[in-house]
Amino acid sequence: MNLKSYFFFFVFIIGSGISQAQSSKYAQLSQFLDSLEAKDKFMGTVMISENGVPVFQKAVGYADLSTSKPLELNSKQRIGSVTKMFTAVLVFQASEEGKLSLDQKLSDFYPQIQNSEKISISQLLQHRSGIFNITNRFDYNIYRTKPHTEEQLLAMMMEGGSVFEPDSKAEYSNSNFILLTFILEKLYGKSYENLLQERILSPLEMRETYLFGPISVENGEAKSYLYNGKWQEDLEAHSSIPLGAGALTSTVNDLNTFALGLFGGKLIGQESLGKMIELKDGFGSGAFMIPFYEKKSYGHTGGIDGFRAFLCFFPQEKISFAILSNGMNYNNNDIVIAAMSAQFGKEWELPEFTEIVISDELMAKYTGTYSSTQIPLQLTVENKGGKVAIQLTGQPQAVLETVAENKFELKAVKAVFTFDPDQDQVTLSQGPANIVFKKKE
Repeated sequence: MNLKSYFFFFVFIIGSGISQAQSSKYAQLSQFLDSLEAKDKFMGTVMISENGVPVFQKAVGYADLSTSKPLELNSKQRIGSVTKMFTAVLVFQASEEGKLSLDQKLSDFYPQIQNSEKISISQLLQHRSGIFNITNRFDYNIYRTKPHTEEQLLAMMMEGGSVFEPDSKAEYSNSNFILLTFILEKLYGKSYENLLQERILSPLEMRETYLFGPISVENGEAKSYLYNGKWQEDLEAHSSIPLGAGALTSTVNDLNTFALGLFGGKLIGQESLGKMIELKDGFGSGAFMIPFYEKKSYGHTGGIDGFRAFLCFFPQEKISFAILSNGMNYNNNDIVIAAMSAQFGKEWELPEFTEIVISDELMAKYTGTYSSTQIPLQLTVENKGGKVAIQLTGQPQAVLETVAENKFELKAVKAVFTFDPDQDQVTLSQGPANIVFKKKE
């Protein structure tokens, strides 16, 4: 079983609001974002653009809670795996220039990687390599804050080995794009940061996008937060780990500029763009197809530390959506749906945030320590001010939202915990995974 399917949410989908140049058709969306802010569900920035012109933009929450500095539309936030779109562009540029072939094998660069002679550049782009995803390691939260060398990252990949035969299926792995980063640097004899600047950022005049370093609020950057009964500042990953898989900081405006430039032919040719968005087993080459009713967009999601990101572009309509969050206690997909519904005139209802109170007697039955035969981790359940708080071994504690008396959810990643006190057990459901934990005596 892929650990990422149920482990992702532990590792890695209130201030003044700003709203400009938007018609009444966005009123409900604006109200929705205000309510999310008021209920400690979301802090972030949202921008919708048509032909490169913003038609809706709003910021809610704080860039720095310790100083009550509000988020602004130009607040810079880490974008996680949206970075992969930039890396893919660099790879297609190298292909167009004859620097490498998409059919070229990984063994030309890293023969020490298992099955490297079978893995092509194209398979790295489409997550078909079978290379172990190093951010799935149980110690990711420990090592993510420390600088790492190429040799250290390669050692982790080799230690994880191959998880499936190359090209037999697609399975998301950040290792693929870390390797592509190193390959690009070898091909051009330049750093990834310099390649980005010369080949994407400068041509598109993207001045607020760069490889992140320590967060500087004074430089307009936002800190990230996890919700644990209240917003708590998260640790900061070091950029030397995610690299071209997730090491960029940007703004919603810059991301919209990138999307328009990419699909407007300013970065790669139409043939390359076609390959980038061509799907195989649901995966493109650095992009995914994101449908909305009969319409199709292409883009990527991202998550690193407490940051979440979303970028997509509808080529037919020339409309882009960029959503950046530095605090997410909600399902980001629901925010995306609300934004798209507003833009395309689809009906949707504002959610009601009602509190379900759990009795002290029932809460006492839930709290305790649980273990599972399915994964080698311990689950601790605590009463956090009348709310259920869970924590897996070595991972941050998370306060859950009450869905029913026995059902609790971490909406940000669609993880549901269902308690059965008569059986002294709790079931974690996320995606296709259902993990049963039994209470210890």
